[in-house]
Order: sequence, then C-alpha cells, then structure tokens
Amino acid sequence: MDTDIRGKVAIVGIGHTAQGELPGQSPELNSVLAIKEAMRDASIDRSALDGLITCKSVQGTNTDCQVGPLLGINPRYAQTLDYGTCNFSIHLAVQAIVTGMADTVALCYGANARTAKFPFGFTPPTLAGASGLMHVGGPAALALQRYKSLYGMTDEEFGWIAVGAREWARRNPVALFRDPMSMADYLAMDYLIEPLRRPDLTMISDGGVALILTSAERAVDMPNKPVYILGMSEASQIRGEYMPGYLDREFLGLASQQIWNSTGMTQSDIDLLYIQDPTAFWVLQMIEHFGFAPVGEGGKWLAEGHTLPGGSLPLNTNGGQLSECYMWGWMHIVEAVRQLRGAAGPERQVSGAEVAMYLSTQTWFKGGASIISTHKG
Repeated sequence: MDTDIRGKVAIVGIGHTAQGELPGQSPELNSVLAIKEAMRDASIDRSALDGLITCKSVQGTNTDCQVGPLLGINPRYAQTLDYGTCNFSIHLAVQAIVTGMADTVALCYGANARTAKFPFGFTPPTLAGASGLMHVGGPAALALQRYKSLYGMTDEEFGWIAVGAREWARRNPVALFRDPMSMADYLAMDYLIEPLRRPDLTMISDGGVALILTSAERAVDMPNKPVYILGMSEASQIRGEYMPGYLDREFLGLASQQIWNSTGMTQSDIDLLYIQDPTAFWVLQMIEHFGFAPVGEGGKWLAEGHTLPGGSLPLNTNGGQLSECYMWGWMHIVEAVRQLRGAAGPERQVSGAEVAMYLSTQTWFKGGASIISTHKG
C-alpha cells in the first residue's frame, strides 16, 4: 500500500475573523465568517467545497451539522473532531482527499469562550481534579517544577518562551498582547501557579479560523502559492493520568520518530517552528521530544536565542497562544502559510523560509505533527 502523502495535498486558502471579544457571535457564525475569508483567499465559492471538517469548540458546539447548514452547503464528506487543534483536522482532510472521499475540504474552528465566560476553572471528576490541578495550568506547573528539579533550568531560561512570543506578537497587528515585555519585566511578575507566571499561560479569546485544502492537481489552478503537506504523524496516551510519568509526555517521541522516519527529513530542514502553546512548558517539552534540543537542555538552547527574531529557528512568529490569541493552535497554521507565501508583512517575515513544522497536543492525551512547504518535497 502506498502511504506516502508527500506533496499530494495542499493548503490553498486561509481565513480568520478578528480575535478578542466578539459579542453576539456564536462559535458557528465565527467559523462561517472564517470559511468565507478562506474561500475568498482561494478564489472559490461554496460550490467548490465537497468536504467540511469542523473542530468542536471548547464549549462543545461548532459541529459539521451546525456549520454546514449555516454556510449553506451540503458536502458529500463531513466530520467533526472533538479536539481538532488544526493538526488533527489537517490529517483527517489529507486522508479524505487522498482516498477520494472529497476533493476540496474546508476546515474550521470557532469559539466565543471569552464573551460567553466559559468556566475554564471547572474541574471534572478525575484524579488530577481531585488533586486541585485546575485547567492546564496546574498539571503544567507540576510538570515544570519536576523538570526544574531534574535539570536545573532557571526561570530566566524558561522565560525566553514567553518573552519571545511577545516579541513576535509586537510585530503582528492581529495579536491581542502587544505591549513590550523584557526579561526583566517577565521575572518581576508574580507566579500565577508557581513556577508559571501569567505570560506562561494562554489568554482566552473569541474568533474563527479556517483553511481550504485540495489535491495538488487542483491546487495549481489556485491564485496563491500552494503550501503542500510533506508529512504528518500522531501518537496518543489516552490513559492519561493513569500512565506512569504522564506529565512528561514522553509518548510525543513516537510522533517525532514517525514524522522524521516517514519524511526522511531532519530538524535542520525546518525553517520555521510552530508549537501549540496553551502553556509555555508544553513548548519546551515538544522542542525536546522532537529533537530540536536534547532533553534537559532546552532551557539553555532557548537562552541562546534560536527562536527569537533573527534566530536560527523562529518559533511562533505570530505570538502564539501566549500573546496572539486562543484558537486551539489554528492561527499557528495560518501564520505558517503566510510566512511560506512570503506574505507575513515586512516586520515579521522570515526571509527565505520554505519549510515549516507545526506541533500540537491535547494536553497529555494526544500529539500530532505536520510539515508543510511551498515545495512538494
């Protein structure tokens, strides 16, 4: 069986709403508005869409059966992922296209968690909840505390993730947090959940994001430079907190091995790195598990400036979830496509970037990776 998907599917449209507070706009409306922007970007209309994949919002809505009718389409292929984080949604779309179940697929995420005041502090009846580990902050703080004890990483070394995100966000007009933040500013802040400070955790925002994917054959007729999927991988640890050392998320190493082995690429081939960042510590873990820095040495690697503007591996050039917006990582891919098209604007465009990697996770349960490029490979 031929399982090589390299260069067979391309991203041809990107779109999003404003980010922040969008009172009166439901998750489904935000998704539809974003899809319309993505269709405009791809110069297609609704009749070209025969596939729809929605990512269920944090509130549990935004299903295909809600978004499709609101958009006015009845595609032959339609699915909803419980936690799409864009990576998983892209992977499902690629599978649908290469197997012939759909030709051109719209992917979307929409939420109004900020104006709807979604209760993120609610704790489900789990072992983690019984221990007081609220939301993602509690488990991340516990895992970071253990990491610091094991490897001696300093607050300053860790702080370069949040400080770097803010430096990139200052160049991004869409970003919600654009006030300057130096390392001194960061270190002067109180802990929110020790050892995490406020900039180490995502904000909450409303908005919608969408992508259009199609086959490589159809992509050549689109107005924008196609951005091809070169490789993808996933791994899971769905027993979560019942697994020994689950907070270390070592299962991500399986996704790492898979994508490097299947593509034949190495870390040195990546020009841009995007990591879904509900917390800065997840970023550090993925940097190490995917081999950009040895385990235990990620803090020193960050302190060398690799991920900052002008560095060897720009990271989250949109500001990520730490400083741009909270869209479950979907805006990371939009930014990656803009960068690869050379359309990120003069202040943050990375010169000569041709290959980007996107890493995302569902806390300690699932992880995925995608490599995209303007070249088919």
